[in-house]
Amino acid sequence: MMNAHRNSPKASPGRISTTLKHLFDLDSKNNSNKLSSSPKIVRQSSSDPESEGILSLISHCSVIYTFTDPLESPSQQDIKRNKLIQLLSIVKSPKMSLPEQTLSPLVNMISANLFQSLPPSNNNAITADLLEDEEFASALSPTWPHLQLVYDILLRLVLNVDPKVLSNYIDQSFLTNVLCLFQSEDPRERESLKNVYHRIYSRFTFYRSFMRKSMNEAFLHYIFETEKHCGIGELLEIWGSIINGFTVPLKEEHKLFLMRVLIPLHKTKGMQLYHLQLSYCVNQFVQKEPMLGGIVVRGVLRYWPITNCHKEVLLIGELEELVDNIDPDHYRKLALPLCTQITRCLNSWNSQVAERALYIWNNEQFVKMANSAIEEVFPVVVEGMEKNLKWHWSKSVKQLTENVKAMLEEMDPSLYEKCLQEIGHKEYLAQQEEVKRKKRWERIELEAAKSQFLQPQKFICVSH
Repeated sequence: MMNAHRNSPKASPGRISTTLKHLFDLDSKNNSNKLSSSPKIVRQSSSDPESEGILSLISHCSVIYTFTDPLESPSQQDIKRNKLIQLLSIVKSPKMSLPEQTLSPLVNMISANLFQSLPPSNNNAITADLLEDEEFASALSPTWPHLQLVYDILLRLVLNVDPKVLSNYIDQSFLTNVLCLFQSEDPRERESLKNVYHRIYSRFTFYRSFMRKSMNEAFLHYIFETEKHCGIGELLEIWGSIINGFTVPLKEEHKLFLMRVLIPLHKTKGMQLYHLQLSYCVNQFVQKEPMLGGIVVRGVLRYWPITNCHKEVLLIGELEELVDNIDPDHYRKLALPLCTQITRCLNSWNSQVAERALYIWNNEQFVKMANSAIEEVFPVVVEGMEKNLKWHWSKSVKQLTENVKAMLEEMDPSLYEKCLQEIGHKEYLAQQEEVKRKKRWERIELEAAKSQFLQPQKFICVSH
């Protein structure tokens, strides 16, 4: 798919991949397939000095420099950068309109610069955001001085040229290549890609279905196969804007995206790196259709981490936001599973998890939800509170537990007292069972000792 190497030393600085003659040949082949364009944006014209000047700039910009090959000339690299700046000023200028015959060479030049194999990852991290400072610096693309300008040219092209005209050159294959570049470890490149891809989605309405499907495939490949992709956060940012524009009632396609892609994204090891964007997307769905809140809450609980405390803290915050948006008719159904998980968290030996779980009781909607199924919820919660007060090592957690306990006692004093009595009765039964168990073992040990005493000893003689 990507047919050159961005950092390959084989790229020769003096080799021009697209000559003027080749550009004109490509243009003549594509003329028969072009759609009519707006005369204010792109003009059709025969070969003239202005077109030749633009094609000359494009030709210079098609030379690929790796910035790692010692044989490359820094002065030639600077010349290319200046040519890119000139080309960008032409594309940006509201007074100048691009001749249509330059569009094909221009897109070919952009493809030659962008669509190259990404360098191998420097480590096994999920994304460059996890790297130390020195490793992070090594993940930055050395070709960025040129790439930045190429991305700016592409963005201006997308914004200024009629999508119907540009669709002859920016096709589905081009969009697939752009999507692959989101795996770049360079955050500057991913930010530029996000802007370009989002603008294409916004203006090229006839590509929207294809682009959504392509992004979904990238997500699923990440979730179920590799769990390595640097651009998940940026892709979710694009999706956040897309979801914001969905009309109500939501289409079945969009609900399936929520259930099959967004909810499973909670289970990956690198979730904390894109959780902010993921939480925004999920909450957008629930705000549009509060009835989806129950599906989301159960999905998050299904993928709850066991040993990752940072993820637990993030998910507790997400659940709190969801409770604010879900349909109150679902409160009673969700109260017990939600409060059970929060109680497990407040009993966590990690003080950050325990404190975050206790703070959720300050949320008015969460308390309202718990109150909707108070008979089922209180036995679980009260037992968790008493465990904390008796066994937890953190003084701050114990203090917060005391505060929550006081609030719960005010909600229903008689029920709280009843729960305490049930807990006491359970402990008494457990103690009785422990006494019985010990007596059984003592009898077994006594019988074993008697059997060993009565059994005659056997000796084995070994002759040397």
